[in-house]
Amino acid sequence: MAASTQGLARRPHSTLDTVQEALTALAARYRGDEVLTSIKHIPAREAQFAAMPSWVRPELAAAYRAKGIDRLYSHQAAAADLARGGKDFVVVTPTASGKTLCYNLPVLNAILENADTRALYLFPTKALAQDQLAELHDLATRLDDQFGVFTYDGDTPSDARKAIRERGHVILTNPDMLHTGILPHHTKWTRVFENLRYIVLDELHTYRGVFGSHLANVLRRIARIAEFYGSRPQFICCSATIANPDELAGQLIEREVATIEENGAPAAEKLFVFYNPPMVNRNLGIRRSYLTETTRVAKELLARKLQTIVFANSRLHTEVLLTYLQQANPAQPGGAEPIRGYRGGYLPGERREIERGLREGRVRGVVATNALELGIDIGSLDACVMDGYAGSIASTWQRAGRAGRRSGTSCAVLVASSAPLDQFIVQHPDYFFGRSPEHAYVQPDNLEILVNHLKCAAFELPIAPDEKFGAVDVQGLCERLAEVGFLHRSGANWHWVQEAYPADTVSLRSVTSDNFVIIHASVEDDGNTTGGKKGAPEVIGEVDFSSALTTVHPKAIYLHQGQQYHVDRLDFDQRKAYVRRVNIDYYTDAIRYTQVRILEIAEEERLAGAPAFQSPPHLALSFREEGPDASASPDEVRSGPAARNLSSAQPSASRAHGDVLVRSQVIGFKKIKLFTNENVGDGKLELPENEMHTTAFWITLDRALLTSLPFALSDRQSGMFGLLHALESMATLLLMCDRRDLGTAMGERPASPGVETEWQEFSTAMNDPAEMKEYFEPNLYLYDAYPGGIGFSEPLYRVHELLLERTRELIFSCPCDSGCPSCVGPAGMKSERTKEAALAILNRLCS
Repeated sequence: MAASTQGLARRPHSTLDTVQEALTALAARYRGDEVLTSIKHIPAREAQFAAMPSWVRPELAAAYRAKGIDRLYSHQAAAADLARGGKDFVVVTPTASGKTLCYNLPVLNAILENADTRALYLFPTKALAQDQLAELHDLATRLDDQFGVFTYDGDTPSDARKAIRERGHVILTNPDMLHTGILPHHTKWTRVFENLRYIVLDELHTYRGVFGSHLANVLRRIARIAEFYGSRPQFICCSATIANPDELAGQLIEREVATIEENGAPAAEKLFVFYNPPMVNRNLGIRRSYLTETTRVAKELLARKLQTIVFANSRLHTEVLLTYLQQANPAQPGGAEPIRGYRGGYLPGERREIERGLREGRVRGVVATNALELGIDIGSLDACVMDGYAGSIASTWQRAGRAGRRSGTSCAVLVASSAPLDQFIVQHPDYFFGRSPEHAYVQPDNLEILVNHLKCAAFELPIAPDEKFGAVDVQGLCERLAEVGFLHRSGANWHWVQEAYPADTVSLRSVTSDNFVIIHASVEDDGNTTGGKKGAPEVIGEVDFSSALTTVHPKAIYLHQGQQYHVDRLDFDQRKAYVRRVNIDYYTDAIRYTQVRILEIAEEERLAGAPAFQSPPHLALSFREEGPDASASPDEVRSGPAARNLSSAQPSASRAHGDVLVRSQVIGFKKIKLFTNENVGDGKLELPENEMHTTAFWITLDRALLTSLPFALSDRQSGMFGLLHALESMATLLLMCDRRDLGTAMGERPASPGVETEWQEFSTAMNDPAEMKEYFEPNLYLYDAYPGGIGFSEPLYRVHELLLERTRELIFSCPCDSGCPSCVGPAGMKSERTKEAALAILNRLCS
């Protein structure tokens, strides 16, 4: 640890020295290098300045000067010049680099030059829009209210909406409100659309996957409406650091974009620490609870008077951590709580009060969900503790950036869970601290998504015969929509004819609008789980169709805001799930079987064989007696039984991507005890089968490769399932997506695409690899878990070498003996040689 922070100890006592003391205390019970896997010192960075552009209006320059800004950072000046030149562009700089000024300066200058100019600011969350509103109000006050700035969202009073439409120069909103509240009513927004000059997309990196694909279609709709009113707005985008910001921005707005990546903002020094909870069972790969360890880390920092923000990945974890930390840091008699929570569900006034408390120092600590991840102003904190990996490198850096901002030394501590992604990140710090490997992907032409937005577009304006809407046959789709009664051709144009309002039924957060409503019949507590006197029913949430089968099936335990609900009935006809509140010590995990049929292969390529694995010298792996000796050197490991026959000609495999049909059925569930994760029971279910046309990437293992593996059949099968689990984990890292966005399956290689191979009967399917039928030449599928696909399969095909190499690193660097949840999946149904078999397959696949 001392070597990692060399040069820090000789300074005057500072925040970094205080953090060093806390880290020493944390690691005192364990081997320091085992729990503190990386301590990265990021030095302070000087600002790169540029003069305020000469074209900026004197009154605007004076307003910024009064705020202490008389010159710009270099990236701000570059952005201002591109905006002045009418270019579409994206600014890609870290948190707290002053991205807001990149769009506020040119937009406000244009409004001061021409009072008819209008701008639309899109933020992914209402809270972020409120924060930016305060900055713009401050500027408006300094400029004698020469421009109007308003938020327009679901909380906007109806009596204020007309005034906003008439007097608002800058409208701050979110994609959902634009989709349902502005575009369908564009005739009321005539003045805005006639003069719409700028559209600002902030936090661009959040618009990926399903949400991003929806937004791209919403932007297609706003472009056609703006064109109808005679305007062509310029797009200004801002993003956290990702690998393909220009590609993402181009896909969203369907134009060429310039990119500004040089960061001229200053940054204070920061200590970034990776903390891996200690092992409690090395054989099973079980570590101490990361929730408990996050609490310990936060307590150490708070005890040393460091103002700290703790990020949790769920509302439940937020409340649990808050309880622990409030107990450890009680309020003074008559005083306010020094530790506060901050998440969705809190009232706006309560949130603003917490933000003020943080800025003023009255609140010493805050436990938050990602609601505080984006650029809300909470001042300069001393420390950030993250309860688990945020899901993407960009989000992790944004959370870390909440401490320190532009001045003031700070530290960030990532406490890893046992999940594969967390373990990969903390075991491979160079991957995290190097250039961002994350790509954000969207698929705007997904037919399920596009058709819904085509309906919305037809409601807004008739569709002309030569109109383009993505790379699809618009006229053919209109004819199909006419056949089912949505559109009618009058003259050459297609008109909406339904009374229904299409945007109301289309959620931007899911592919399909076919959702189940969850209804709770409130019950007076009579001390048991069978219910008591029923009260008025209330809707407590909704889930999409595919999720409903696994989360609200009959007898499921549904979790909502930390409360447990038992699902009594699932009504497929009415799309309703009826639940009642219970208090029990387990949750349920659905058992779903999935089969895949290949419909069409888009691309396919044979994979050449590979030499034996040249493992990095710092990685160590100990196998049971059948495998390499626990004390063996890397060279001996590579020459052991697991690497046998690798020096000779290698068997080959192939990779492909294309269209598939996925058939799945939930046939039962397991009862998992809280805290211990023991399996305490199960149940059988008879639910309908679900079929979905989507896209997939798959790897085919040739028969020769399988027979060359020195393992029994059950070990081999188990190794393939373990490999698939690890591949899914690494794919989510490379694609910057959620694990729920991908599905996995294994199946026999068909004779040719579309051949009617027999579906296996789900009722006879087995989950134990030892009892499953042997696959002759198996396909390992990673498929898009949304109808029509969401654009993940082709990128996986392109980066297959990186995917395989990173997966091998993940499994090989895991310190467990025979496989664990951090590498090849949870124990239970696996053989004791799962890890060894998975690595042997990877050794043959990697080049």
